[in-house]
Amino acid sequence: MLKADVAVIGAGAAGLSLAHRLSGVLAGTRALSVALVGAPPGPLRPAPRTWCFWESGRGRFDAAVRAQWRQLRVRPPVGPVIEADIAPLRYKMIRSDDFESLVVPDLDRAPNVRRLEATVGAVEETPTGAKVLMSRSDGSHRVLEARWVFDSRPLGSLPAARTTVLQHFHGWFVRTDRPAFDRATAELMDFRTPQPAHGLSFGYVLPTGPCEALVEYTEFSPRALTAKGYEAALRHYTSEVLALGDLEIVATESGGIPMTDAPMPRRVGASVFRIGAAGGATRPSTGYTFAGLQRQTRAVAAALRHGRDPMPPAAHSRRARTMDAVLLRALDSGRVDGPELFCRLFAQVPTVRLLRFLDGRTNWLEDLSVGRHTPVAPMLRTAVELPGLPRRPYA
Repeated sequence: MLKADVAVIGAGAAGLSLAHRLSGVLAGTRALSVALVGAPPGPLRPAPRTWCFWESGRGRFDAAVRAQWRQLRVRPPVGPVIEADIAPLRYKMIRSDDFESLVVPDLDRAPNVRRLEATVGAVEETPTGAKVLMSRSDGSHRVLEARWVFDSRPLGSLPAARTTVLQHFHGWFVRTDRPAFDRATAELMDFRTPQPAHGLSFGYVLPTGPCEALVEYTEFSPRALTAKGYEAALRHYTSEVLALGDLEIVATESGGIPMTDAPMPRRVGASVFRIGAAGGATRPSTGYTFAGLQRQTRAVAAALRHGRDPMPPAAHSRRARTMDAVLLRALDSGRVDGPELFCRLFAQVPTVRLLRFLDGRTNWLEDLSVGRHTPVAPMLRTAVELPGLPRRPYA
């Protein structure tokens, strides 16, 4: 039987971040022994993906940042473009393979961290912690016993919610024959895409050079498209809207993020916790997760180092989650027009304040100043009806 003080299940952004924060030895303290369990090659190991977030100054993982931007742009379906300088913030992009290349060597050098490759079948409570039951690719079984277990694997099913909207997307990393991109500006939302009957859609462009960019088509809607549907949407966006001309598709990525007001339990046993998206790190109104899971894993690591109960904190305040629940319901019910709402916010609210609001870093007075730029009557009507709505499983 293997033993560790801390078992971290899943080697994605949350699992790697927590293990990295626990690696090494602080002066005068004993380093906690950490076992990081990642899935073997196969369907349980996620494909390479892109994470974006905003912060000021240098960050812990800046060496893995593929590109960053000081200018953001939002395009309404028609009318003038909205552009903003977000200094002192920077909008940063990290690719998961770059993140692993930065973090994994540190973990391999850390004397207190052991990386394991196995499929976790179950986690069972014990009087002194929990047991992680694992199977390896050769068919053998192993047991890992730990005082604390942090599970970052995606949930098999979502908890019941009043509203769940799926944010789904497909992206191309493209190279054009001629300069086509403003590498200083990230295109955050381009609403010149055909809008679905239910929900909203937009283009998303992250240029890494004058001829290179990640171009994505994104929808907030009840269900994902077919492969042909995404192909058609991106062909239309790159050729008809962006007029990129001949291009080479270097790589692709796809994903789906449930935007939900479902409560996401972070403690699932006396010694077992969920972190990352499974532990509520995703901001329900935007789908951004990376910044939230960094706050969560930083707090967990600090608690463990100081001998406190390491219950992961809520990545977003109760007030922020309540406002998100109202927004999701208003969008899903059709009471507010999504493109009009987001364009109004970016046009009328100082962008740095709006980004701080979207990251849950504003006070209640600032929240009110943002809220007054939304369609007040539909939002108030939604807020009044929300407490009486039943929570239903997500299909």
